[in-house]
Formats: sequence, structure tokens, C-alpha cells
Amino acid sequence: MNDTFLKACRGEKTDYTPIWIMRQAGRYLPEYQKVRGNVTFLELCKTPELCVEVTLQPIDILNVDAAILFSDILIPLEAMGAKLEFHEGRGPVFPDPIKNQADLDKLIVPDPAEHLGFVMETIRLLRKELNVPLIGFSGAPFTNATYLIEGGSSKVFWETKKMMYTAPELFHGMMQKITDCTILYLKAQAEAGAQALQIFDSWAGVLAPCDFKTFALPYVQEIIRELRKATDIPLIYFANNGSTLLELSESSGADVLGLDWRINIGDAAKRVGKVALQGNLDPFSLLLPKDKLKKRIGNILDDAKDTNGHIFNLGHGIHQFTPPEQAIAAVEFVHELSGR
Repeated sequence: MNDTFLKACRGEKTDYTPIWIMRQAGRYLPEYQKVRGNVTFLELCKTPELCVEVTLQPIDILNVDAAILFSDILIPLEAMGAKLEFHEGRGPVFPDPIKNQADLDKLIVPDPAEHLGFVMETIRLLRKELNVPLIGFSGAPFTNATYLIEGGSSKVFWETKKMMYTAPELFHGMMQKITDCTILYLKAQAEAGAQALQIFDSWAGVLAPCDFKTFALPYVQEIIRELRKATDIPLIYFANNGSTLLELSESSGADVLGLDWRINIGDAAKRVGKVALQGNLDPFSLLLPKDKLKKRIGNILDDAKDTNGHIFNLGHGIHQFTPPEQAIAAVEFVHELSGR
């Protein structure tokens, strides 16, 4: 097996910089669209054989150094009892958002084997097929809470922050229940065979550092602390738009911190020198002419030379209209430039 990704996560010396791409199994690939055209998104997420197929696609097409389980961060919330719908052009919708204690009391902490067994079966099947490491994942409690409170995606997070500030006991109660669910879910992924785990905090960057420290970080720390008791696989924490939260994110206990493109990776390394870093090409940079894309990638690799381990990635998910040949070129450039 190609274990370069795992070595970089652990801060060990590697022959080249490994790369994988957030949302690498997704809408930009015609091969994915062909599979997706026959089923709804939720049906795809709950059909292990199809999840295996689309997870493997970018490994074969892009030649990336790690696979990430095909699923969605919101799948466990449905297992908790929250009704989940996906609408074309609108994204995920929770038609019955959490507004009060009675709403919260209806949510359960599900047994992963009973309620999310299709995810674990996907992992077991993938481990038989892959020659690169498999990353499992979850959403971070704060990010998942925003969907339950807002009823879907949001730009201003009015309902979330209103609950934080005016009903903190309710908010913390929700965070704890999501945290309990996430710990069991990620432990089950590790037991099924995931070789690294990433916690996606997509909306952490909407918080002031003091609020992140109070309302979000303690729950990520709890998840990582509990996972450490059960497994020694690498743990990655990605706080999107989180440059102002970097030192706090380091205290999460993660082995690797994911970075978006809003910070120079060399500057980040100076601030958090003890952990490996993952990132951080602007996804839209993949639209650059190939010579300029190669130069941009080279600059990031140069800036990352003093990191305690570097996994190349985009600063967020690849955009659905990205030409696949540009992603293929990016992987080739990372391998070529870092292997010199």
C-alpha cells in the first residue's frame, strides 16, 4: 500500500508530498454524474456498492494518495431522528428545525451499527479494494448544529447565534448530544477500517475566537480525546475560514490541521509548528492556465517546506464545474515538484 499520506499525517519523512482533494468524488466527474443520474443523493449515500464505486473513481482518474469515504456530514443527524431532505439548487433541508428543549429531546444518540451500518459496510468493502489509505469523516458538532437550528444552510446564522446567546443551556445540550453521536460514529468508522478520520468544521469561521473557544472547540476536543482512547490513527481537524482560530484549533488535539486558502501555509506553520498541515490551494486556482497553476502549486510547496508534515489539498471542496483534466494536472504537478 502507498502509505505516504499516513506518514505525512504523522510528521514522518516522505519521498514526496501526498495529495488528496476535498470532494474528490463528486459532481465535477462525468463518471460520478453517471452513477448519480440513477439515484437520489440520499439513496447513493445509503448504498454501499455505489459509494464504493464513486469513492474509487478519483483514485483511478486523478491518482491521488488517499481516498475519502463517500458520504455526507449530515447523515448521522438523520440517524438521530432529524428529518433530512436534499433539494436540487437548495442543498440540504431540515424541515423541522430544533427550536426548543422538546425538539431536542426527540433526538436520539444512535447506535452506529444499527442506524448507520451502511457506512461501515462501505468502509469494509473499500478496504478490500484500495491501495491507498481510506479517510473516514464526520461534521464537527458546531457545523452540524447550525443545520439543525437553521433548517439548512445559512449566510448569517441568525438562529444559531440567537440560541447561543439567548438560550446557551439549550445550545450546549444540543452540542453535547451531537458530540456523543459523533464519538460513537467515528469510533465505528475506525473499527470498520478507516485509516484516518477528518472532522469538518465548515462553519467554524463565522465565530469570534471567544465564541469558538466557548461554544465549539470543547466539543471537538472531547471527540478527539475519546477517539484517542480507542485508536491511534491520524485525526484531522479542518476549521474552514479559521485563520483567526489557528492556535485554538491546534489545542483540539488533532494530528493534522486543514487550512483554507486565506492564509499562507508557511505563516501557519510558524504559528502551529507541532502539527502537520493540510492544504491549501484555492479551489478556483484550478481554472488557471497549466503553467500558472504549476507555479501556484510550487509556491505552496515551497512555503510548506518547514511544516511538520504536509498533505497537499485544496482549501475547500473542488467546485462542480472544474474541468477534471485540471484536477489531474494539479495532482501531477504536486507529485512532480515535490519529488524533485
